[in-house]
Amino acid sequence: MNADDRNTLAGARVATRLPAQDLDRARRFYAERLGLHPVDERPGGLLYRGEGGAEFVLFRSTGTSPGTFTQMAFEVDDIEAVVTELKRRGVVFEEVDVPGFRTVDHVAEIDGNYPSKGARGERGAWFHDSEGNLLGVGQPVGQREKRRDGTRAPGHRQ
Repeated sequence: MNADDRNTLAGARVATRLPAQDLDRARRFYAERLGLHPVDERPGGLLYRGEGGAEFVLFRSTGTSPGTFTQMAFEVDDIEAVVTELKRRGVVFEEVDVPGFRTVDHVAEIDGNYPSKGARGERGAWFHDSEGNLLGVGQPVGQREKRRDGTRAPGHRQ
């Protein structure tokens, strides 16, 4: 970090904030459906921290989320296993079928990814929490991985 970056956001940690109209309902959803429990709390807020150190907060709000775009996502190693377990716990996944983007068994195959991630694509699934926030689950797809339909992921070299 250079001197110019010290007073900017370049060195800051990102922390997601998700609104909840009913914090008790949200706490139950995150615990029972997602298996997540707050590591700390204060009046009007619940702090969650993942194993990788990323944090997010559910905060009491009178506003509502439009739920029309992904507000937070979890990157996982095995999206099928995660989707199966979350469905078993009662999570309802979104189905999407628009030109160029379609889910099959709740999971979409997404071409392209950031080169720094070392992946050629991503597999994604989305669901709403109890408060209407749209959350995603994603799995980067490497060059050698096959899609569920047996085809190779984009960028695969034989």
